[in-house]
Order: sequence, then structure tokens, then C-alpha cells
Amino acid sequence: MVTIRAPGDVALHEYDERSPNTGEVLVRTLYSGVSAGTELSAFRGTNPYVRKHWDDALRLFMDGAPTFAYPLEGWGYEQVGRVEALGDDVTGFAGGEIVWGAWGHRSAAVVSASRLEGRVLPVGARPLCGVFPRIGAVALNAVLDADVHVGETVAVFGQGVPGLLATQLARLNGATVIAVDRLPRRLALARTLGAAAAIDTSAGSAAETIRELTGRRGADVVIDLTGSGEALHEAIRSAAYAARVVVAGFVQGEAMGLWLGEEFHHNRIELVSSQIANVPARLAPRWTTLRLERTIVELHEQGRLELEALVSHVLPAERVAEAFRLLDERPDDAVQVVLEFS
Repeated sequence: MVTIRAPGDVALHEYDERSPNTGEVLVRTLYSGVSAGTELSAFRGTNPYVRKHWDDALRLFMDGAPTFAYPLEGWGYEQVGRVEALGDDVTGFAGGEIVWGAWGHRSAAVVSASRLEGRVLPVGARPLCGVFPRIGAVALNAVLDADVHVGETVAVFGQGVPGLLATQLARLNGATVIAVDRLPRRLALARTLGAAAAIDTSAGSAAETIRELTGRRGADVVIDLTGSGEALHEAIRSAAYAARVVVAGFVQGEAMGLWLGEEFHHNRIELVSSQIANVPARLAPRWTTLRLERTIVELHEQGRLELEALVSHVLPAERVAEAFRLLDERPDDAVQVVLEFS
């Protein structure tokens, strides 16, 4: 099991496994993807849950003992594994199926069978693709929140894993997509995956370039997946008058560099928060998180969504410290980093 013992300190340690009880399934982990957003915020100590207490009734972060205290065990939500044993009364599984889900970075886990229903990879699918349905759901949820229309120009800020998926999904919606990032490797990958243009923010103003590319209008929709207040400000600057900016990045700490009295106010920009706990309210009667995840798998199986090209590193689980350092210190070298459990 992977444990974040303290900010900047992550390691693998042994734990006791158990057999599944009634209604439970034992899953043997094959691969586990490391999130460069939520998990890295815990590794860095910037996640609000490790600094404050989340009051679920008030839906407010409050001062006091944090919701999660170090050492943090069981973090990680991009797992894929093989069903190894079934508890009593479990139906719908024969054993041996490859399933995806969220059971943390560990070699095996006992999971409620209900949490795995509908989350079986198609026969013949490559197991490595099973790390993407949950992070893919984040990207798809952002695109649904964006309400993209055919013929629109969509700018996607941040070409990490969710950004590269959102770039592809917005294009499938009929949009012309402009990818924005500061890392050459990710921009090149975005072009390969269908972005019509790729803007390097280290070379100048993305907003001004987007205005040039759109006949001075700006992007019809902007999806921000950077988690940066400064980048969010530039995303707002890139949006057309009365356009929508979907904020799906996990901004840590103060949103430094965000000047709401400028383009946000004068261009009547709509800010939409996109968070994976729920789908857009207008879609809730038909869409669920499971449907989001299954759509990612189905689009990949149809050859319409590329997943494996996003994997930059597959490392043995024993090298977990290297995996986190890679994402933290060398993001220009890494996209999706995956731990392999033998």
C-alpha cells in the first residue's frame, strides 16, 4: 500500500489482506494511475482537506482539526485489477474479470460488489486503459458543463491528462479546439490528438493569440484544467464577450493573479464550477458518474478516444517515490504516470 507519510514523503508499506465477506469482492490490482491534481496536492500539503475541516452538513471548510491527517493511506482513484475472489451472495461476477474503480494504490483490495457493477472492461481490452475511466469522467464532466456546440471554438487550458482528454472530447462534440499549456511535450501531444492550434503560454499572451485565431472574437467556451489562478485569469481573458469559462482545475491556496475587476467584469464572463461529485444539474436525470466512466471506455473501444498515448511512464509500485517526484519536479517529462503491481 502507498502511504503519504508527510508532505514530500511517500513510500510503499505492507498491510494485512483479508478475504471478502458477504457482498464483497477481492480485486488484485494490475495498474494504478497517479493523479497529478488531487494526489499531488496531498503530496505537497496544499490540499484543503489536510489543512481544514470539511463540514459536510454546512458544506464549508472550517478551521480546526483537518479532515485528513498524515499519514494518508488509501489515496488514489485510478485503479484497474482482476477479480480474484467473491464473497457470499455476490452475483454478476464469475471471477477473473478485469474491473476499474477507486480502491487506492495497493496490491489488492476488498471492495463492495456494488461499487464494481458496470465497471468491467470489455473482453480483449488492454488492462492499462482501465486507469482512465475515472480521470476521463472528470474531463467529460467538464465538457458537459461547457455545453459545447458544433462549430464553436473551445480553448482548453492545461494539457495534462484531463486536459488532453477534454481536448479530444470537445473535438468529438464538433468544436475547433485550441490547446493551451507551457510544456512542449504536452502541446505536441495535443496537436497529435486533434487540437487545431497549440499555444505555448511561456512565449506570450494566450488571450491575444486566441483573439488573432478567432478574428478578434475570442473563444466561445474555455475549459480551465490548470489549477492555477494566474492561468484562470488568462482563460477568462481568452473568452469571447458573454462567453462561458468552465473551471475544472483544482486550484490550491489563494488564486494569485486572478483579477476579477478586469475582463471578467467588463466582458460579462460566466464562470462555471465543474466538480466530479455531480454531473450538471440539467443532465442529472440521465447522466451519472458511472455513465461518464463507461462513456470513456466505450469511446476508446470505438477508436474515437485515445488513452494509451497519454501514458508516459509505467513504474513498478516499489518506485512510488520516484513516480511522485517525477510529477512534482519534472512535469515536462511526465503525463500519466502509472504504478504497476506484480
